[in-house]
Amino acid sequence: MRLRLKADGRIVELRDGHEFPVQSAVNAAPGDTGPLAVRDLRRRACLTQMEFAAKLGVPVETIRNWEQGKRAPRGPARALLAVIAHAPDTVFQALAKV
Repeated sequence: MRLRLKADGRIVELRDGHEFPVQSAVNAAPGDTGPLAVRDLRRRACLTQMEFAAKLGVPVETIRNWEQGKRAPRGPARALLAVIAHAPDTVFQALAKV
């Protein structure tokens, strides 16, 4: 599978020269039974908002805004959260070395 991060923050899969949208773990609407939301990712990692923000290197206000639906992760943050959804320990271990 080949994935591409678009300038507007969308992640698409490339197949046969065509782009197909990929459901992101961070695009879930509140109460959605689909992919996990940012708050669920953080809770699965057993982290507070402050700890999660520190691990990602963003202000805690950013995490609060994402979790409250005031803003949505875009671009690299969206891609990073999608990877965290699949391999949180690996991502946090790699980020700790930076």
